[in-house]
Amino acid sequence: MTLKIGTRGSPLALAQTHQVRDLLVARDPALAEPGATSVEVIKTTGDAVLDRPLSEIGGKGLFTKEIDEAQLGGTVDLAVHSMKDVQTVLPEGIVLAAILPREDPRDAFISLKYKSFAEMPAGAKVGTASLRRGALVRAARPDLEVVMFRGNVQTRLTKLKDGVADATMLAMAGLNRLDMAQVATAPLSLEEMLPAVAQGAVGVTCRADDAETQARVAALNCLDTADCVACERAFLEVLDGSCRTPIAGYARLSGDRREIVFNGLVALPDGSEAHRCTWRAPRHRARALGKLAGEELRARAGEDFYARMLAG
Repeated sequence: MTLKIGTRGSPLALAQTHQVRDLLVARDPALAEPGATSVEVIKTTGDAVLDRPLSEIGGKGLFTKEIDEAQLGGTVDLAVHSMKDVQTVLPEGIVLAAILPREDPRDAFISLKYKSFAEMPAGAKVGTASLRRGALVRAARPDLEVVMFRGNVQTRLTKLKDGVADATMLAMAGLNRLDMAQVATAPLSLEEMLPAVAQGAVGVTCRADDAETQARVAALNCLDTADCVACERAFLEVLDGSCRTPIAGYARLSGDRREIVFNGLVALPDGSEAHRCTWRAPRHRARALGKLAGEELRARAGEDFYARMLAG
């Protein structure tokens, strides 16, 4: 019987999927036999529609809906996702069975002309489709022009070479997984560009009624990353959690690994206003901390701010 693994078809998605497959094979050599596993590429709405921002075509779930349907229909047994693309509430019948150890969570500044945002002259163009990145760029450098910039890593780099923009940003995690870290002009600090929730984390989902596959996949789970991502996703769930809102959140473990330290941010899309705070709590309260952080930040910003944030 073949273990079928569902994934998007981008080079990054395939690299992540092959990593998961290799980890499963390392634990069960029988999976190395010809035909024991297969990688099933599934085209999602987010892959098909590239001429509009994600916020205009449905928000979260754009890169997972068709894969979820394939799982529920039995076409694939498990699926590999970038956790930042996964909805905060999973479809009924699907469970998150494992999260791999987190890669570098930072964003990378990439330009063929400039070494940093500070070097960019007024009027220079920054390409991004991320409301979070766009809002933070506008907040720091309102004199720069932010232009819509979508596609996989390779497509965005081609657009940069073609002069569509003077600079862009990509996740360091994706560049590292593609062995393309050298493409980054410079990593951006967490203070400069707070990451998207779950950035750098890869998750594996299974059907809720497939105990055998769940057990196989659960062996890959990194508890440290899972706790941090749980905190971040709880924060996101309180603050809408769609691609229509500029939200950032990053959780890390304290030095003794007993506490979760969480940084969260909400901003208006035009960068004119942002609210950012830091919270910490015992590790076993990771989800509760994320929820509390979301509630407190929402209250601090005020409902008028939140209404304007959703209005874009």
